[in-house]
Amino acid sequence: MATTVERLPPFRNEAIRMFTDPADRASLEASLERAKKQAGKAYPVVIDGQAVATEKSIVSHNPANPSHVVGSVGSASLEQANAAIDAAARRFEEWKRTSAQERAGYLLRAAEVIRRRRDDFNALLVLEVGKSWIEADGDTAEAIDFLEYYAREALRYAAPPPLTPIAGEQNQLQYIPLGVGVVIPPWNFAFAIMAGMTSAAIVAGNTVVLKPSSDSPIIAAEFVDVLREVGLPAGVVNFVPGSGRTIGDALVANPKTRFVAFTGSKEVGLHINELASKTQPGQIWIKRVIAEMGGKDSIVVAADADLDAAVEGVAVSAFGFQGQKCSACSRAIVEAGVYDAFVDKLRARVQQIVVGDPADPGTYMGPVINEGAMRSILGYIEKGKSEGRLIAGGGRAERDGYFVEPTVIADVAPDATIAQEEIFGPVLAVIKARDYDDALAIANNTEFGLTGSVYSKDESKLERAEDEFFVGNLYLNRKSTGASVGGHPFGGFNMSGTDSKAGGPDYLLLFTQAKTISKKVSPTANGRAAGD
Repeated sequence: MATTVERLPPFRNEAIRMFTDPADRASLEASLERAKKQAGKAYPVVIDGQAVATEKSIVSHNPANPSHVVGSVGSASLEQANAAIDAAARRFEEWKRTSAQERAGYLLRAAEVIRRRRDDFNALLVLEVGKSWIEADGDTAEAIDFLEYYAREALRYAAPPPLTPIAGEQNQLQYIPLGVGVVIPPWNFAFAIMAGMTSAAIVAGNTVVLKPSSDSPIIAAEFVDVLREVGLPAGVVNFVPGSGRTIGDALVANPKTRFVAFTGSKEVGLHINELASKTQPGQIWIKRVIAEMGGKDSIVVAADADLDAAVEGVAVSAFGFQGQKCSACSRAIVEAGVYDAFVDKLRARVQQIVVGDPADPGTYMGPVINEGAMRSILGYIEKGKSEGRLIAGGGRAERDGYFVEPTVIADVAPDATIAQEEIFGPVLAVIKARDYDDALAIANNTEFGLTGSVYSKDESKLERAEDEFFVGNLYLNRKSTGASVGGHPFGGFNMSGTDSKAGGPDYLLLFTQAKTISKKVSPTANGRAAGD
C-alpha cells in the first residue's frame, strides 16, 4: 500500500453504475437476496472495541415494506454513551501520535473492502432507506470517494506548509487533531455522509463516538465492521446508536467532547450549536460544531433557457431519491415568458416517473423514509393545494409502504409556506417571475443558502448568478443535485450550516488546530535573535 502522496495515484471519483450491464444487475440482485435472508440480524453497541449488551434495541424497517425488518442495533443508555466518550478520550492519547501515513492507510484499506462488497452495501441502502439502484450505487461510490480523498488530504496536511523565513529561527506549522468528536450523520446519505464525517475525523487524528440515525443504523454498523476488519485500533471509533433525547444531548454536552460533526435538520442543528456553546464544568475548550442543515433550493429558468434541459434538470433534482436530499430542487423559479410552456413540459415529464419498490430495478422513485415523514409531507401537500395549482401528484401512492406521489404545485407565491419551509420530500413549488431580476431576488428570499441552479444561454445572466445567487453550491445549466467529492466541495450558507465544504481541500482543517513551533538556532551580532 502506498504511504506517501507521491506514491498514491491522483484521486479519481468512483464511477456510478447505471446497471445496464447484465453482470452488474445480477450482482446487485444476488446481494438483495442475501440481505433479505439476513433480515433481523442484530448488531451491538461497540465501546472501546468491545460489544456491549443493552436493555433496548432499535429496529430498522424497510420503508417500502414496513413489516420487513432489515435488522436491529443496541440502543445505548446514558451511562454507556458517557462510557464511550471516556473510551474515546483514553484512546485519543495514543491515536493522535499515530502517523498520518498509518491513519490514511486504514481509510484506503476500508475503501478496498467496500469496493469488494459494493453491492452488499447497495442492497442495504435499497432496503433500509429506500434508494433506487442507481441512487444506492451513487451513495456507496461517494463513501469510497470520501475515504480515498480524505486519505490523500491527510497526507497533504502532514507535510509542513512553507512559512516566511525568519533569520536565526526554524519555524514550522503543524495541524494537530482536536480530540474526541461526536459524529451525528443523517439517514438520507446513510453511507456516504456517515463514512465521510467519520473518516475525516479519524484520519485527522481524532477519536469518534458515532451515533447513527435511528432510521439507518444497520448501514453504519456494517461500516464499523469494515473498520474493525481493516484493523483500526479499538476505541478510535465507538458505535453508540440511541435516542437523540436519551443520549444525543449528553454526547454533545459532555465536557470531554471537543467537537460535533452533524448533518440533519435546521432545528436539530441549531439545538446542537446552542448546547455545544454552553461551557460545562471541567470543560477547557470551546467546542467546535461542523454542521450541514439542509436547504430550500431553487432552479431558475431564464426566458432564453433550453426548456427541455431545464425541465429534465428540475425533475431529476426534485424527485431523485424522493426529494430527500438537502440539495433537492424544491422551487422552480421560471420567467413569465416561458412559464406556461415550462409547466406543460414539466407535467408531462413527471407523469413518466415510476413509483414503486426500489428493489425493482425499474423503479425511479421509492418510499419516503418513515411514516412520520410521509404524514408531514402529505400535510405540506394539502397546504400547497391552497397556495397554488396542483398539476401533478397530490397524495399518497397506492402501495403498502410510505409512498408519496411526485407532486408539482404551480402558481405558488414566493412567500408561501411551501416556497419557504423545507419539506424534504417529493414536492415541487413552481413560481412565476416577472423577469430575470425578479427570479434572482426570489431565489435569495429564503433563510437557506445551500444549492441552486440557473438555466440560461446568456453568459451575462450566468455571470450575474455567479455574483448574486447566494448559495454554497451554484450550478449553471445543470441539476442542483449530485455533488462529486473533490470536484464540488459541498456546503452552504445561512441556515444551511457552517459552510463546511465536505469533499473539499479545506474540510480537514475543521477537524484540526494549527500549532506554530519556533526554534532559535543562531544569535544575531548583538546577541539577540531576529524577531525577539
